[in-house]
Amino acid sequence: MIAHVGNASVAYDDIGEGTPVVFLHAFPLDRRMWAPQTSALAGQRRCLTIDTRGFGGSTAVGPFSVDRYADDVAAVLDAAGVTRAVVVGLSMGGYVAFALWRRQPGRVRALVLADTRAGEDSPETRDRRRELIHVAQTEGSVAVAELQLIGLVGKTTRERRPDIVHGVRENAVRASVDGTIGALEALIARPDSTPTLSSISVPTLIVVGEEDVLTPPKEARAIHALVFGSRLEVLAQAGHLSNVERPAAFNAVLGEFLSAIESD
Repeated sequence: MIAHVGNASVAYDDIGEGTPVVFLHAFPLDRRMWAPQTSALAGQRRCLTIDTRGFGGSTAVGPFSVDRYADDVAAVLDAAGVTRAVVVGLSMGGYVAFALWRRQPGRVRALVLADTRAGEDSPETRDRRRELIHVAQTEGSVAVAELQLIGLVGKTTRERRPDIVHGVRENAVRASVDGTIGALEALIARPDSTPTLSSISVPTLIVVGEEDVLTPPKEARAIHALVFGSRLEVLAQAGHLSNVERPAAFNAVLGEFLSAIESD
């Protein structure tokens, strides 16, 4: 499906019935990374997976910012006729979830923040992102994906599950150059969301892979400490893409969380 936002097209899938759950993907992947979740949940919930502009089936039309990405999510909700949804964001998707909460909190029924951080980039991280922009400009987005791959999956997955590593690579290498550069610029410029945490008043689940080296468990614990009433789950033998590396465990904690908010 396509939602038209100005001169941009935002691609999304909308499957299942029940509580609407929106899934926001990591950099540099697309909405297909959520297949292990939608296949498990679509029998009971309405799952909307969205391609951030410049990734998957969405056009690479600027401006690129986490606020613009959040507005795209709201536009998809409008197109789908959804007033409020549970918003699940992993990594970059978590940054977009923070922005959506700041800009349109009424659209958020609950939050799931997976393998993400609240703080802005450190100077060193900004420098690494600028290096990746140069790589994208000179060598293409496939080269960026190759450089990111080791950080996207955990040590256990790399050693024991080459099929998962292959699947992540196949997803990541399809990113467009313009979308890759735009996202990196958006990540560099994104604001510090730490002050946002105390304002979050909806049920919140925080999930992190124990082996995540990009946004390690200490980042998840910092979010947990500042979001009142939040729940923290650390998944063993999972890295940054905890939903892909430990899908059954991720689905279990997500399913329990959804059932709890539905019963309130």
